[in-house]
Amino acid sequence: MGTSSDYAGGSGGAWTPLKRAATSYAKYGGRERATRLLARHVAALGGAAGAASAARAGMLAGQRLGGLLAGVATEGLTPTLERLGFAELVGRDRFEILDALITHLAGPGSDLEAQAARDAACDILEELFPEGTAYEDLASVTVDAEDLERLLALFLAAYVYNRVPIIAERLTRLSDPQAAERMDKELRDYIRAYVDLKLGDDPLAIDWAGAEGRGIVERAIQALYALLEAEEEDAGAGR
Repeated sequence: MGTSSDYAGGSGGAWTPLKRAATSYAKYGGRERATRLLARHVAALGGAAGAASAARAGMLAGQRLGGLLAGVATEGLTPTLERLGFAELVGRDRFEILDALITHLAGPGSDLEAQAARDAACDILEELFPEGTAYEDLASVTVDAEDLERLLALFLAAYVYNRVPIIAERLTRLSDPQAAERMDKELRDYIRAYVDLKLGDDPLAIDWAGAEGRGIVERAIQALYALLEAEEEDAGAGR
């Protein structure tokens, strides 16, 4: 995990307009402020090309998530755990399994970039396995192609949101926690609307561990950052 200074972001350059946009959105909300904030978020990461090329932790975690979801859909949880090298977890409780799977997807979160992917993976696995602590509860979860697409898109949106934590940091300053929660959700949903996964006719048959799966996730992240960057022109700098 990073320090409080890490979460304050950088200084000067593209960070100054980002901080202003984050403060403005946290105070007033609104679609126009959200689009400006997200565009300046991309600028602080070096523009769309720079943001995408540095998104290695998210790309790898997205690829592994696709494989995990496809495995649960076609094989079930137990064979999937065994195939991933976690046979010893079969029969264990929710907490042990989710901890191992989160680390499998995104690593230990040793820096802010890795932590962004880890936090997003945690959110998605909590949604995939929403109830129950016993192994039987987790093993009873079913996944289909629509679930795979939805959960992978939610992961990518959460990862992109997490990469500039100043957004969440500004929202924590609000005295009204319900307003902060509402604006947090609105911003996440807004990013999610830009995610466009090209999965073809059968997402469950994709080779997620190979070039096919890697290409799908890479292209989705590249397109997402390009779309968010383009919003700066529409929002109007300084308005």
